[in-house]
Amino acid sequence: MTRLSVNINKIATLRNARGGNVPDVEKAAVYCELWGAQGITIHPRPDERHIRRSDVYALKDIVTTELNIEGYPDEDFIKLVLDVKPAQVTLVPDKPDQLTSDHGWDTKRCQQTLTEIVGCFNDAGIRTSIFIDPDKEMIDYAVLCSTQRVELYTGPYAAAYRQDREKAIAPFREAAKYAHAKGLGINAGHDLSLENLHFFHNQIPETAEVSIGHALISEALYMGLRDTIAKFLESLK
Repeated sequence: MTRLSVNINKIATLRNARGGNVPDVEKAAVYCELWGAQGITIHPRPDERHIRRSDVYALKDIVTTELNIEGYPDEDFIKLVLDVKPAQVTLVPDKPDQLTSDHGWDTKRCQQTLTEIVGCFNDAGIRTSIFIDPDKEMIDYAVLCSTQRVELYTGPYAAAYRQDREKAIAPFREAAKYAHAKGLGINAGHDLSLENLHFFHNQIPETAEVSIGHALISEALYMGLRDTIAKFLESLK
């Protein structure tokens, strides 16, 4: 079964826009789990424009499913992850001022660096996932980095879905099968929504986890968080 990890960054964005603690990020995480989410994802950035370092430490003791921390592995991020020891860390190649993730790692060019970082997290007992584009060469070098999983960057799939969903899914289906054959677990994330998630899951049932934030929180504005999580879980059946 593919697990749903809810990214709660947008809850923090809304809180930070006003100041104070409304909405409450910790409370949101508790309710997401209560209503069926099988994981909580957070992506702290250096400027703390949404998730703050204090949120990360607070969520460590609150999340009872799986905590997934995403981010660019600079020195501060690595220390934070080692302090918190989440179930999973997802390495993304974002610049400090980047609005959102928009590409995967060049695992060939960055193999040495990624291998050292993955090794550090492996030694700490933290499952590691490397954010990549659906490219076989990138998968090959991810394997050499000793990561347990890769996360397929699904932005291009979502962008092309309405025009031709069969064409849009093809490279992801091929990459997922290739990665699975190499012994890697497969995660997926970015712009997955109620419109395109069921087809993605139907075509790539070996997906271990999807991480969804923006689309899920946006839908929750209309339907409420509880019903929205239920709808996303239904898409994964």
